Amino acid sequence: MYVHQENAVAAVPNIFVVAHRPKYTVGMQRLQAFKYEMMPTGEQQRQMRRFAGSCRFVFNKALSLQMERYGHGEKKLGYAGLCKLLTEWRNGSETPWLKDAPTHPLQQTLKDLERAYANFFAKRADFPRFKKKGQSDSFRYPDPKQIKLDQGNSRIFLPKLGWLRYRDSRDVLGAVKNVTVSLSCGKWFVSIQTEREIEQPLPQATTAVGIDMGIARFATLSDGTFYAPLNSFKQHEAALRRAQQAMSRKVKFSSNWKKAKARVQRIHSRIGNARRDYLHKATTTISQNHAMVCIEDLQVRNMSKSAAGTTEKPGKNVRAKSGLNKSILDQGWFEFRRQLSYKLAWNGGWLIAVPPQNTSRTCPCCGYVSAESRQTQAQFRCVECGFEENADVVGAINVLRAGHALFACEVSDAVRSPAAGTHRSDSFRLDAGMRAAGIPRL
Repeated sequence: MYVHQENAVAAVPNIFVVAHRPKYTVGMQRLQAFKYEMMPTGEQQRQMRRFAGSCRFVFNKALSLQMERYGHGEKKLGYAGLCKLLTEWRNGSETPWLKDAPTHPLQQTLKDLERAYANFFAKRADFPRFKKKGQSDSFRYPDPKQIKLDQGNSRIFLPKLGWLRYRDSRDVLGAVKNVTVSLSCGKWFVSIQTEREIEQPLPQATTAVGIDMGIARFATLSDGTFYAPLNSFKQHEAALRRAQQAMSRKVKFSSNWKKAKARVQRIHSRIGNARRDYLHKATTTISQNHAMVCIEDLQVRNMSKSAAGTTEKPGKNVRAKSGLNKSILDQGWFEFRRQLSYKLAWNGGWLIAVPPQNTSRTCPCCGYVSAESRQTQAQFRCVECGFEENADVVGAINVLRAGHALFACEVSDAVRSPAAGTHRSDSFRLDAGMRAAGIPRL
């Protein structure tokens, strides 16, 4: 991880928390997942593949039934109705092999379908799609009473699988809520989600910072620090291209084709692992060193849309836009923001998302807004007062200012919902937390 420091303009104060820190013990529930690589036997691997296939079959069959009912003008079946059908499928003569799989993971698959429909109707996701073999093969045990965890011997008991060993890299904290078993690049992993009660944390840092996201610089902070991009995909792009070309020359589903596909999957795994490692290190450092982080509310999905257009109206600069889209997705902006959100909540901090409009066109000294001040992609020179600075640093300073303004306007209400993986045990309001931390009302 490459971090650089530059002299930034002192255009906005970054002190956020005062020295007085009275005790504050409001409880909160922390949901956290601990993921480990499993070491199953050959028979256990075959069983897990069967269970994942059964869950995939139930999901696709239920989705097909729902689509068929919609085509006939009938109402969508709820979770209870689908569970009755699941019992019939398990006891029927056509799919008796469903009995070999544990019941709760199959029912959890129907819950996942119900949630997918709810997300679609709420316009949070696209319409549910059929699952394909070899893509995100997994199943979940939702009942903690059926799960036994033996951390001393690094093993876990799962229904119809027995005791499975895993690589114990860290302790599991809290009470087990559910367990998800997944297959990735030929390796099986277990994700143990837990819940535990902790005291509402107070931020140890005393500063606020704004962050400007970019391509040449992955993240630029308002204090002049910036993180160079990792470009994980770009580093492995040539090897990935060769592996994909080799796979395309093989007979589909042959033994050589499966080996070539495994090589492609391993390269994708290395790309993802390197990117996640980089993002975790960066977000951990930022969340521990700052009490409030202001970030641009970027719509990554819209920014990375294709510019190809249609046959009637073809797009312009399609190749250049395609390269830009690839660079944007390679940075992992959304994952960066997601990690910052829950890590700041765990450390007692706040994440403020501000509109990104004109953040790199506004002079931090005189406030003049002009596109002409952005001479190049990297340099900013105000046409009104002549102030010069790196354009990304200027954007970060303006993001911090906008965050302070937004925080001041909404300080008496909830600025955002609780971060992912955290929910308060009672009605913890932001102004109460600020008073407890000794933060004055603005």
